[in-house]
Amino acid sequence: MKKVMIFYAAYGGGHLSAARSIKENIETNYKDVDVKLIDCMEYVSKYVNKVTTKAYSEMAKKAPRAWGRVYWNSQKGPLAHFSTTSNKVLSIKLNKLLQDFQPDVIISTHPFATQMCGYLKKLGKLDTKIATVMTDYAPHDQWLVFNHYVDYFFVSHEGMKKKLHEKGIPNEKIFATGIPLSNKFLLKYDKTQILESFGLSPDKKTVLFFGGGEFGLGKTQTFKIFKSFVECPENIQIVAIAGKNQKMKESFESLVYELGKYDNVKILEYTNKVPELMSISDLVVTKPGGLTTTESLASGLPIVVINPIPGQEEENAAYLEENKVAIWIKKDDNVEEILNNLLSNPDKMQEMKIRARLIAKKNSTKDICKILLS
Repeated sequence: MKKVMIFYAAYGGGHLSAARSIKENIETNYKDVDVKLIDCMEYVSKYVNKVTTKAYSEMAKKAPRAWGRVYWNSQKGPLAHFSTTSNKVLSIKLNKLLQDFQPDVIISTHPFATQMCGYLKKLGKLDTKIATVMTDYAPHDQWLVFNHYVDYFFVSHEGMKKKLHEKGIPNEKIFATGIPLSNKFLLKYDKTQILESFGLSPDKKTVLFFGGGEFGLGKTQTFKIFKSFVECPENIQIVAIAGKNQKMKESFESLVYELGKYDNVKILEYTNKVPELMSISDLVVTKPGGLTTTESLASGLPIVVINPIPGQEEENAAYLEENKVAIWIKKDDNVEEILNNLLSNPDKMQEMKIRARLIAKKNSTKDICKILLS
């Protein structure tokens, strides 16, 4: 029986979602594999994990530009050195887990786990295949520390493969499979039934609006854009997901009440029906996290990008714009004009949908598992 260890870290939700998708695929399709899913930072130090995840959350929420500087500066120089040194120290604890489990393959969806395992392999304490799965649309040097000891790099697109090769990674180690995606986005759904279950009309364009965001970033801008959609003269209906952001949910509800748009807007606090909602939508409005971006592309949806976190999300937004599948609304843009031009132009919407399907990699999880386990 093969043994697979999957590591993630809880800085944002994408790393865990990617890890879960891989675990789900292995358990469904490979009966002779024992697979474990571990938060590497929580395992090596609950205290360090608590402090660093809190710091990331607070910076992304309250000082996004400062986070952007941290993101860029952590590629080179003192901050990069500190990060690598810390992971060397923390790898000692991780080694015990790996020696006890003795995995045949280690899959990492976060650079810290990749660094720890790469360092252990460099020291000769580990003789295991290491695969790192990058969860955004542009590379960052933290993923490449100890890259000589990593056997597989799974990236989101061919352009990213080229960038890694330019940084010295051999082509035979790099696979442009796409970011791991839940199997739920490959299923066929009864669109009529879904529309009815949410009280939506089959005769209107459906806009899926992710308004809460993990950190509630850009509340004023989010509300402004939401208001523009609600007031848009086009024949649309909106499903707005506020997530854990209760204040945003209340402000959305107040606006809908004030404008009397109950029939055109459905506001959800939380839902586990995102694949179903994407299957009936014509457009998605969202921050460009790696996971939501991947899900939107797999669903063939044009994207309106709002409030990207400086750093990785701005890189994701740039990739989407370059491939003409998204419109990135920036701070001083005329939102009403942009939305009217988009929603009143069915040819442009259709072109964006086609482009989204062309760059989507819907079989990403299956392909990653096949390369590693078949």
